[in-house]
Amino acid sequence: MSSEHSERHSAFAWRLHGDGKTVAPGAVVAPYERLTWGRTIGIGAQHVVAMFGATFLVPLLTGFPPSTTLFFSGIGTILFLLLTAGRVPSYLGSSFAFIAPLAAASNQYGPAGSLGGIVMAGIALFLVGLIVQIAGTGWLTKLMPPLVTGAIVALIGFNLAPSAKANFMEAPVTALVTLVSIILISVLFKGIFGRLSILLGVVIGYITAVIRGEVDFTAIHEAWENQGLFGLPHFQTPEFHWNLAGLFIPVILVLVAENIGHVKSVALMTGDNLDKYSGRALMADGLATTIAGAGGGSGTTTYAENIGVMAATKVYSTAAYWVAAIFAILLSILPVFGAAVASVPAGVLGGAATVLYGMIGMLGVRIWVENKVDFSNQVNLTAASVALIVGIADYTWDIGNLQFAGIALGTAATLITYHLMAFIARRRNSAPEPLEPRVDSLGK
Repeated sequence: MSSEHSERHSAFAWRLHGDGKTVAPGAVVAPYERLTWGRTIGIGAQHVVAMFGATFLVPLLTGFPPSTTLFFSGIGTILFLLLTAGRVPSYLGSSFAFIAPLAAASNQYGPAGSLGGIVMAGIALFLVGLIVQIAGTGWLTKLMPPLVTGAIVALIGFNLAPSAKANFMEAPVTALVTLVSIILISVLFKGIFGRLSILLGVVIGYITAVIRGEVDFTAIHEAWENQGLFGLPHFQTPEFHWNLAGLFIPVILVLVAENIGHVKSVALMTGDNLDKYSGRALMADGLATTIAGAGGGSGTTTYAENIGVMAATKVYSTAAYWVAAIFAILLSILPVFGAAVASVPAGVLGGAATVLYGMIGMLGVRIWVENKVDFSNQVNLTAASVALIVGIADYTWDIGNLQFAGIALGTAATLITYHLMAFIARRRNSAPEPLEPRVDSLGK
């Protein structure tokens, strides 16, 4: 299948990878390929599990209805797959970058005003994506070379480490059972069982939590008695207050970094050059965020958690994301299921997150390795060092009612430090001295 043919049809049709049952060592299932539908559905379910914790956490923290956010995450994922022609596997879930501005806006204008801010951010992100699509990605490559993109991807993953630890320590025994189960299943089993290690580990962890009395079923019973089996999520229209633009539009800095980092990560893992889809990815996320804000959902972003699933399974098929999106929409109209998902205890999430978040961070390191980033160069070393510390420690900076946290500050620190030092070095017409002699310069 030619690349042109695959690009034209892969949004709705996928070539069977090999026999559809196995993935050879060192091989990957490409975005326009799939395994058998039974296996694809299983991996799609694993993507649903991976995104659930964070996608539900954002609305729980901001007071938004979780089912509504889940519904729009499914709709947004479908839009993303369509706009990127099925070549960029990604799930669009709730963005943590919106938590601070949502809290500030809700205190002043209520939920409707917050939704208006989400719409403004979505439109701004769509326009950025449109510029990238028209002008090309050359300027983005100069703005975000491998040193910068690797640092951003790494700090996105490592920034989540405190969250993983906090959940882990809520129930260490359950978390440890979940973590060990994921590790052992991934190495003891081949084929589909090995590739569903995260999903199976979560199931084992949940059963452990039930046995240990850590699961509260009260909300499940209440949802069944009050709402029954089916029920549409709660929709709400936005109100626009233009003074909130300064709160929400800066969030797109994080969304751009996450989207570009996601595209770069997928390109690295699949061996395809996906730069021409960067503009489409930004436009799709902007459109998804706009629609979510217009209907009562949280702003979206490409999900790092699902990068971890792909890294673990070696399956990058967009068919699995169609499955995940459809699952999300169907599950959003099942109030009992939403309550059941919310009942997954912190210990289980902490065990799974320890694996997933670590994989995300190491993908950033892999970008450096694959692109042979030279860390004997003081510019590269300093830029990456500052970014990782700011991101991992989750530095915060309050400007009025707006708070910039680790990912945004780490991204800004990487860009400013790298380009400022590189500019000064060029003006001096000399590169920084290496920190240590090169191996090849010593003849070894």
